[in-house]
Amino acid sequence: MKALTVLAADEFKAPGLELFDLPPIIPGVAWFTKPVLLALLSSLLVIAFCWSAFANPKLVPRGIQNIGEVGYTFVRDQVARPFLGKDADRWMGLLLSLFFLVWIWNLMGVVPFLQFPVASHIAFPIVLAVSIYVLKIYLGVKHQGGIGYFKNMMFPPGLPKPIYLLLAPIEFLSNMIVAPFTHAVRLFANMFAGHIILAFFSAVGFWFLFEQLTPFGAPVGVVGVIMTIAMTGFEMFIQFLQAFLFALLAAMYIGGSLHAEH
Repeated sequence: MKALTVLAADEFKAPGLELFDLPPIIPGVAWFTKPVLLALLSSLLVIAFCWSAFANPKLVPRGIQNIGEVGYTFVRDQVARPFLGKDADRWMGLLLSLFFLVWIWNLMGVVPFLQFPVASHIAFPIVLAVSIYVLKIYLGVKHQGGIGYFKNMMFPPGLPKPIYLLLAPIEFLSNMIVAPFTHAVRLFANMFAGHIILAFFSAVGFWFLFEQLTPFGAPVGVVGVIMTIAMTGFEMFIQFLQAFLFALLAAMYIGGSLHAEH
């Protein structure tokens, strides 16, 4: 386990930022690190899954198509339709792919031997968030016009005019800067913190059960193992939740650009 590399020979050292400082897989190719490899693997898994589930659908689904339809129905009913309404089906390809990709990125953190959530490297959530951000602006300008888009965003109708002096800059900052920033950071921060927590309890369990086995240390090691198992289960829930929230916010931003009243 990655956490074991941070254990010194004579004392326990809690895992820290060194967990995320990974060397290149191929010497001399600095960009090709473990997170990049796992991101590519995740993309291939999503493509293979969607191809198997939807390339040749049967009237009576079975096997992978069953799982795919459950996922499709979940994203359609819980993510797309609440924000996109009649346009939901048009955007299901993007939202379904986004949900499954982020979910698998996150799940890489609890897969034995891989054990690294891709989204815990801020570059990956940023790429997705910026892509949604650019799409949001493009759709807003396309469907509402350049002036209309920014007018609807900064000057919601029905308010006293003096309020706009305060509201307009707040709305601009919220929609153009804060929204894409938080879209990326929320996912990154949860995966970053979760990985450190799991590494910490794993290190505690290993250290006190195998490296520093004493009558007083053994119970601490057992607690470390129990907490590792419990936190792994909790982390898997958070991994799913963050994938859901990321896709949900993407649908909300797209819906807001398509329909000014949103």
